Amino acid sequence: MTGIFNIGVRALQTNQAVLQTIGNNIANVNTPGYSRQSAVQQTVLGQFTGGGYIGGGVGLATIERAHNEFLTRQSALSGSVAAGDAQRLLQLRRLEDIFQGGDKGLGAAVSDMLNAFSNVASAPTDLSARAVVLNRTDETAARFRSMAGQINDLKRGVGAELRAAVSAVNSLAERIAQVNREVAHASGSGQQPNDLLDKRDQLLKELGTYVQTSLLEDDNGVVSVFVAGSQPLLVGSTVRQFDLSADAFNDPNQTKLSSLGNGANTVLEEATLGGGRIAALLRFQNTDLAEADQLLGRMALAIGTAMNAQHRLGLDLNGNAGGDLFRLPSIPNALANQANTGNAGLQVALQTSPSSGVAALAVSNYQINFTGAAAGSITRLSDSQVSSFTSLPIQLDGLVLTASGTAQAGDSFLITPFSGIASSIAGAFSSPAALAMSSPVAARAGSSNTGTLAVDKLAARSVPVPAAITLNFTTASSYTRSDDPALLLLPPGVPASYTYTPGQAIEYATTLPATTGWSLTLKGAAKAGDTFVAGSNASVQPNADPKLNGGNAKSLLALRDAALFDGSALTDGYAEAMAQVGVMVQSASFTADVSQAIATSVEQDRSGAAGVNLDEEAAKLLQYQQAYQASAKMLQIAQGVFDALMQSLGR
Repeated sequence: MTGIFNIGVRALQTNQAVLQTIGNNIANVNTPGYSRQSAVQQTVLGQFTGGGYIGGGVGLATIERAHNEFLTRQSALSGSVAAGDAQRLLQLRRLEDIFQGGDKGLGAAVSDMLNAFSNVASAPTDLSARAVVLNRTDETAARFRSMAGQINDLKRGVGAELRAAVSAVNSLAERIAQVNREVAHASGSGQQPNDLLDKRDQLLKELGTYVQTSLLEDDNGVVSVFVAGSQPLLVGSTVRQFDLSADAFNDPNQTKLSSLGNGANTVLEEATLGGGRIAALLRFQNTDLAEADQLLGRMALAIGTAMNAQHRLGLDLNGNAGGDLFRLPSIPNALANQANTGNAGLQVALQTSPSSGVAALAVSNYQINFTGAAAGSITRLSDSQVSSFTSLPIQLDGLVLTASGTAQAGDSFLITPFSGIASSIAGAFSSPAALAMSSPVAARAGSSNTGTLAVDKLAARSVPVPAAITLNFTTASSYTRSDDPALLLLPPGVPASYTYTPGQAIEYATTLPATTGWSLTLKGAAKAGDTFVAGSNASVQPNADPKLNGGNAKSLLALRDAALFDGSALTDGYAEAMAQVGVMVQSASFTADVSQAIATSVEQDRSGAAGVNLDEEAAKLLQYQQAYQASAKMLQIAQGVFDALMQSLGR
């Protein structure tokens, strides 16, 4: 009788274990990271008799979890990429909010400032019109500073998020190490600790949202975690802490992720990190936010410099030459690499000769690598374009680089030409009378001219303007100058002749590029004997009131169309900056949508293979409930047979 009793007891216990496993599945249907478990049954070896082997019933072999290693890894990887793309999109949208359009945007402030000069051009002595110009100037500078402040606030926020993310990675690594120890201990029984493995997989998936990982599993079930390709984060139960550090140039706008272990600090290159929030935050701070800062800084430097230069070419209400309209900080000197062995320093300034470098400024930082004391290469970091140099100083993209001290081969420097410009720009003065709205140069046609010559454009090149000179037209297409120094080189009475082309500038300076005196552009047809006089106001129009001359206000107004930003007009500079930020947001939005769709699809595949289906579990519950009842019935029958046998033996 013991055989049937044993079979019944084993069946009862096995079916009870199956029912308990099914109940556990149903209870954890909504538990994140839970993998469906199944009770694996096996036949108990039968007992040999003369009539053959009599079965020993059923037993419980193990409880296994529905786990697909490939899908689990793919889900973690795609989730890591999606989390990184979503984080970058979130930050870019915050940046886009800073570059706002409409009446409250920087572009409107710049346009309003330039348009305000039209009223002064019409009424040069009107102090109220001049006050409006100063108010508009201060408002433009204030908006530059406000946007720069918002960018700095966003930068600080990103830094705080980075520190929190790194702290979370270190915490998760410690928790995974603890689970590793528990898995190694539990695996000694020969059975897999399913719940611990699920817990570890969930922790690894959560870790992947911060930084993309690769895994290596030992024979004892312990997992080692690596980041940035091959840098260890966790080996067995030993954790290497992550931290944030400065780059090699101590650039405050750049942050690096580093790994601390064995007394060494290993910097992890951003490009090797792959997905995850940390990689996205680093990319946003080091690339996207830095580019936005450069866009704003270049605008401030270019607009401020161009307007200062033009304002200095005018006269104020007191007859004095104008000064700067904006107060601009100096371009910061280059940052030296910490590993430099020489004592060289690099100074950076805006190019002024042979012409202003404002229109050539590029939205980029630069890295200088020396191969000798005065030779090396320059890399424009925005597009990785490399140019070489064999002597100093260097002119590049509107900048001039000069050196002090001596550089050694292998030394390098980082140039951040627009750092801090927008945050420090301000109006230079507050007196309306100090606005230099009058032009110091004048021109007039001869009283006996018979042609149709007239002034098209007239601009000062320097202040003070030289005394008047006379252009004498010998033919309809040629003229001589009363001040021509070339007369000394010609035979007596033979003046030098210049070609006249309507619409082509006539420069006071005969050596190009012209930077002194004035520039005169005439229109109309000339006839032999016509004259034109150009020079300082006092020498051309000695009886005219210079206060009534709004020529420099017109020149400042004309800067609206000056090609300052990659060939675009000054007033289009902010629109281009907005467009660049908008393109970044649009691209990041598309990328985030795609990566999220992939992550969702892979997670659905993983859940389909490892998740709990309530309908399936309910069916199994009924199936094994009946099996359990049948096992109990078997024991009941065995008990009845045993009782009948005992009664028959009692007679």
